Amino acid sequence: MPDTLRRLAHRIDAATPPDRDRALDALRALAILGVILGHWLVTALVADSGTLHVESPLGHLPELTPVSWVFQTLAVFFLVGGYVAARGHAAARARGERDSRWIAARLRRLFRPVVPLLAVWLVATAGMLAAGVPWQTVHTLGKLVLSPLWFLLMLAALTAATPLVARIHPLWPLAVVVHVDLIRFGFDGSDTLGWLNLPAGWLVPYCLGALVARRGPLAPAASWTLLLGGATATGLLVAFAGYPGSMVGVPGAPVSNLNPPTLAAVTFGLAQCGGALLLLGPLRRVLRRPAAWAAVALLNLCALTVFLWHQTAMIAVTTGGLFVAGLLGHGPLTGLHTVPDDPTWILARLGWLPLFAGALLLCLAAFHTYERATRGAGRKPAPAVSAPTASAPTVPAPRRHSDTPAAARNA
Repeated sequence: MPDTLRRLAHRIDAATPPDRDRALDALRALAILGVILGHWLVTALVADSGTLHVESPLGHLPELTPVSWVFQTLAVFFLVGGYVAARGHAAARARGERDSRWIAARLRRLFRPVVPLLAVWLVATAGMLAAGVPWQTVHTLGKLVLSPLWFLLMLAALTAATPLVARIHPLWPLAVVVHVDLIRFGFDGSDTLGWLNLPAGWLVPYCLGALVARRGPLAPAASWTLLLGGATATGLLVAFAGYPGSMVGVPGAPVSNLNPPTLAAVTFGLAQCGGALLLLGPLRRVLRRPAAWAAVALLNLCALTVFLWHQTAMIAVTTGGLFVAGLLGHGPLTGLHTVPDDPTWILARLGWLPLFAGALLLCLAAFHTYERATRGAGRKPAPAVSAPTASAPTVPAPRRHSDTPAAARNA
């Protein structure tokens, strides 16, 4: 088996275009792993009085707050998404392609894999209601499955707006976020106003990616400024301005940094973007190894499917475990159905992660074909595609400033 895997890795390495910037695929892979592991670690489906409801260990164990700093990687998605979209749109215009056609193709890649997810859960919801499953449980499960779709909707909206926003400097949407939060928190403005930050907050990293695509690599000093300045600003906002320390939502908390995005989430995202840009050089060196690149390439090939179905995999293991425990006369299983209020839960949850991953592999085997179908007909796909946008332009390795992304050529 090791020889077989080694040959596969070398075959993937040999099939990769030499001008592809592998580090961008690695950033997407790291970001999607962060989202999946983050959801699996901070989401507990607690069994109580015949129903299931969501709780978070972050609400019971605030010392775990730094976990959210590691696994909340959305800004990296939007950074790479803005870069890829800006280069792709520029290449499409150079070919004489209409904006509407380019946008339609991008949106098809995003939404085609969503159809089977919605179909499966429509049938599952009808089955649960027919079987008398309490509405609270059905609502909880449906919300968990559908909640990741907000990200795809936001990415789709920004992608469709790329012809209009690709040249906006990221400081402009950052200024919107600053003013919205100032009114909302400083002058007791309406919470509804905060929803202006949903597009504005994610436009910041998206436009930063487009800026790098348009003007070329950032100097290392600029990336360090983003990293250190963003981290310092976030720390000050949390310490002195009353922003939550968690960078993900916590059930029952009065304010969430993500729903809608706050200034603290945006400054944290800028720090992540600076770190991501600084990582590109080391990632390129690591990904010269065929085994490392094969792992990244294979994850990127199925990234959208993995993203869409990871919550379903967790739900399947959780509800299946509850059913088996009931048959055996066992109570709720620690780390799976119990309240996440002590370190024992964390240790137990780590033990359940392999089962979550196994269930996700089954979902992947069943539904990956819909993601493969999003690639352009008649064009042989590259060994890796972007996630979660399903298809990325080939990005040549840079000739200068190897620590930052180079211009895309074949969008």
